[in-house]
Amino acid sequence: MDNVDLPLTLSEVTIVDLVSWIASGAMIFGGIVPYIPQYRQIKKTENAEGFSTYVCLALLVANTLRILFWFGVHFELPLLAQSIIMNFTMMVMLHLCTRVTQLNEMSTKRRAFLDFDHRYFWKWTKFRDYIQFMCVFTLIGGYITYMCLDYPVYVETLGFLAVFVEALLGAPQFWRNYQNKCTVGMSVKMVGFWTSGDTFKTGYFLVNKAPMQFWICGLLQVGIDIAILLQVWIYRKNMHPIAKPAKPI
Repeated sequence: MDNVDLPLTLSEVTIVDLVSWIASGAMIFGGIVPYIPQYRQIKKTENAEGFSTYVCLALLVANTLRILFWFGVHFELPLLAQSIIMNFTMMVMLHLCTRVTQLNEMSTKRRAFLDFDHRYFWKWTKFRDYIQFMCVFTLIGGYITYMCLDYPVYVETLGFLAVFVEALLGAPQFWRNYQNKCTVGMSVKMVGFWTSGDTFKTGYFLVNKAPMQFWICGLLQVGIDIAILLQVWIYRKNMHPIAKPAKPI
């Protein structure tokens, strides 16, 4: 007698749905968890020198590009929701870092986005300058995407850039640690969460057959996370406080 696939029972369907909801929830909100210990550490010490705000830049650009990519390829909704929430989280981090930097900075000279001085890119004085930059970036990117949605090459390139930039988000922090020759001011818990979260995310991409760009860059992201954890071990004896701001990267 031929084997016949029996329909799932109600309890099996409920368990499958529950697991699916948990996985989706982890994808949506799991990305912000690593930044909670870093946020608390900066707020407690009133010092943001150990954290590279270029991490925020990488994530804001990557997730904005991913949101634009969604209009060309309707990938999983949890990934879209994750991008929106991550952008909000990065703006919160920038707000804190900007406030703390203002408190500790001796110079009274204002550096503004509208000055268009490349020497001070992403080192502006006021939080509103970061908002202005992201508004301009989003509007320009949105207009170009609207005009080029019918071109598959553009859409695929947009998707690749989104995940590739995100994959490199740990690179600024790696470079900041290398310059300081220590990891003081950087939350090791944040990097640990990065590693576990990126590993889970890459597996999620593979299981759900997300576009190839997603899981390839996910593997790159995990590799950078591991490199930063190695820095923690290499610089473990250099636990001196940061006496002066690191050179801009």
